[in-house]
Amino acid sequence: MLCLTLLAAGCATKQVEVEGNFPTPLLDPLPITLGVIYPSAFAQHEFFDEAKGRAESDWLVKTGEAQVEFWDILFGGMFDEVVHIRDWETVQNRGAEIDAVLIPAIADLQYTIPTHTNVKIYEIWMRYEFQLVDVAAIHQQEDGALNFNPDERLAAWPITAYGKTPTAFLQTDEEAVNLAAVVALRDAGAHFVTSFGATPDVAVWLDGIARRQSSVAEAPGSTTESADEVTSNSPKTEAAEIESAAAPSETAPVERTALPKAAPMASANPSIGRLKAEEVAPANPTPEEPAPVDTEAASGEAL
Repeated sequence: MLCLTLLAAGCATKQVEVEGNFPTPLLDPLPITLGVIYPSAFAQHEFFDEAKGRAESDWLVKTGEAQVEFWDILFGGMFDEVVHIRDWETVQNRGAEIDAVLIPAIADLQYTIPTHTNVKIYEIWMRYEFQLVDVAAIHQQEDGALNFNPDERLAAWPITAYGKTPTAFLQTDEEAVNLAAVVALRDAGAHFVTSFGATPDVAVWLDGIARRQSSVAEAPGSTTESADEVTSNSPKTEAAEIESAAAPSETAPVERTALPKAAPMASANPSIGRLKAEEVAPANPTPEEPAPVDTEAASGEAL
């Protein structure tokens, strides 16, 4: 009986529903109205790993709710306004206000636990795929689901994230996996902030918005500056450090990052910085050709 009890305990499923404290980033938001679509696979994301042996346990890690909470907070601090697009009615009613629609997806999630590595460290890797599309490319399918043609997207780029935690300060394996996931989320957010304006296709899109906003802001009869002048005269951008929290109850320290201010947008290709605060010169106004993105070609993607 004792042997059977131990065997059942070893094979029991360990379940983690990721939750954490996500601080609002201290950023100067871009003067952009961003639409966001969270596909169901993203908003309800979970990862299941079946035990490989009797000494291991099945793992079920649910990150969906934490994903939506975290990215809502980040986007809310990074852009002037965020519009959640959950149905076709929102597209029809708010489409004219939306500059573009961002669609995130989790392409992969991997983890290691002490039984895998024989070291008391829990690690999580996540890989995201972000797609930026014009709101006009969004359409409704017969079943009511929203869809878009991937060939009509404005930009697509990957983001990778990594989080780890030792078990020395935690009571259970589940707490350790949860903290590793929270650290990985914050790492993903830091990479998104630093890479957004540096992605070539995104930079082209930002340049177009800067030109439109500059034209609207010009008073009648005033001297018209070229888009190149507007871009080349942009103020320097301060770098920021976004650190991961050391424990679930602590809030990760975030330094203020200066993004381009309100219209006219000063820099169409903001460089947000890496890990130590330093000033960086404005980016070249003419972005390089975008590197090819390994994305499966399809006639349409269901959201």
